Amino acid sequence: MPTEPKIILADLLKHLGFEATIEEQKLDDGGLFLDVKTADSNRLIGRHGQTLGDLQYIANRIAFNGDPEAPRITVDVGGYRAAARDVLIKKAKEAADKVRKWGDIVELEPMNAYDRRVVHQALREDPDIETQSVEVEGTDKKAMLLRPKRKE
Repeated sequence: MPTEPKIILADLLKHLGFEATIEEQKLDDGGLFLDVKTADSNRLIGRHGQTLGDLQYIANRIAFNGDPEAPRITVDVGGYRAAARDVLIKKAKEAADKVRKWGDIVELEPMNAYDRRVVHQALREDPDIETQSVEVEGTDKKAMLLRPKRKE
């Protein structure tokens, strides 16, 4: 089994019946961004990005199984993740402004691990806001809490 992330993803797509090209870009955090170009992008993205998330998860599992030191893979198709990320960051910053204004805890909707990580990273440098992932009772999902940062 190949361990190079781009080859892993290309093989997965081929086995799934997708003709695609993949552009690779190294990320500042040591991860790897793989941008998939295909004529059938909607099917590959899936509803609310679910298929894309699953594809990314599988690619990461195969890569880590082959090499525990493999970089974290982020997969995007047709700019979907980039656009969704921008919307999510905007939503997180608006929620942070509410926390600053009212001093209350704000809970964002349940989201997958990738989206929670985006929110954590977007607000990690904010001197006034603290983020926390919390279990949503009765589900296997997690939501994000934003609260005023505790003064030390």
